[in-house]
Amino acid sequence: MTARTDVDDLLRELAPQVLGVLVRRFGDFDDAEDAVQEALLAAATQWPAEGLPGNPRGWLITVASRRLTDIWRADQARRHREDLAGARETATPPEPSHQDDSLALLFLCCHPVLMPGSAIPLTLRAVGGLTTAEIAGAFLVPEDTMAKRISRAKKRIKTSQIPFRMPSQGEWTERLHSVLHVLYLIFNEGYAASTGPQVARGELSNEAIRLTRTLHAGLRDDPEVAGLLALMLLTDARRPARTGPDGELVPLAEQDRASWDQDLIAEGSALLSAVLPRRAIGEYQLQAAIAAIHDEAATAEQTDWAQILALYSLLERMTGNPMVTLNRAIAIAMVDGPAAGLAALAGLDTRLAGHHRLDAVRAHLLEMDGEAEGAITHYLLAAGRTTSLAERNYLTTKAAHLGARLP
Repeated sequence: MTARTDVDDLLRELAPQVLGVLVRRFGDFDDAEDAVQEALLAAATQWPAEGLPGNPRGWLITVASRRLTDIWRADQARRHREDLAGARETATPPEPSHQDDSLALLFLCCHPVLMPGSAIPLTLRAVGGLTTAEIAGAFLVPEDTMAKRISRAKKRIKTSQIPFRMPSQGEWTERLHSVLHVLYLIFNEGYAASTGPQVARGELSNEAIRLTRTLHAGLRDDPEVAGLLALMLLTDARRPARTGPDGELVPLAEQDRASWDQDLIAEGSALLSAVLPRRAIGEYQLQAAIAAIHDEAATAEQTDWAQILALYSLLERMTGNPMVTLNRAIAIAMVDGPAAGLAALAGLDTRLAGHHRLDAVRAHLLEMDGEAEGAITHYLLAAGRTTSLAERNYLTTKAAHLGARLP
């Protein structure tokens, strides 16, 4: 590993801690985030050439604080804001220098007042340490568009006057649910890219796992945090086998299971085994249990679909999520036959109208049932509706192969 890589990794680790210190001390997320970005840029330039300072975190806090002061001095309302900052620092004794505000920052970026489309990029920048350009590249939008999205999110936090602190007891359930949901969405976008030519975007799924590890380290007694981390690990273990030699999508049933990451499977299974006996079952634990069953099967044919069906039925009752109903239909088809699975899709045409996955699943079940013409129709409908080029290629290829076998 090069000195530059070492510095980059250290800066990514320290960025949320330094930002948390400034937000807690001065109360202005927007300006604090700008100041921290400038401090990180200075460190990225100086440290590889001059060596690490004795206290890298303290160095960043000092430089960012000075930059924040400069920003405020240039502001037309500097006197009022400096007085306010001085009053805060006088009224509040300084916290220990080792205090890590990463969790509080994560909860701030994932606050329920922010929609996921804003919370995700803000979290990736402020807590994950990704640059605006990196985030824009991951979501295939211009950097300026992503910068505006992040700026709007920071202004929303400011105008809503959200306090920088961990949630109170009364806020806990909603706030933690929002954090887990944002991390889950980041991971899903990384594991199965919704747009563009790639099957996956490893930088996003890796970042989601890193952030969830941070959350789990601070909340080890929460079973759903452990459940989400287990779900990510058990799912990400299959990533090496999801792409073929030409970058094409490889479905689960056709993957080379010998290439799955056994260390991730073992870690995810251990997390799940530790929390399930607590009997505080949540949706992420159930999804992790389903992922574990897939990972434990030596071959696709040995998958315990009956147990998966039972878990999806419980998850459906718990969440009412139509995507869960869609997955349950697949499990029904594997247990009771494709006709039963197709019947289970009834009612989803309204709830998932226009969603490519409904057509993709219907096509798969029709193919299982020997209805090649109907399967081709729905494979092509799904291909026309997905924004993922890799998935579109897979679906059109399926349709073409079926068409070639027709008399």
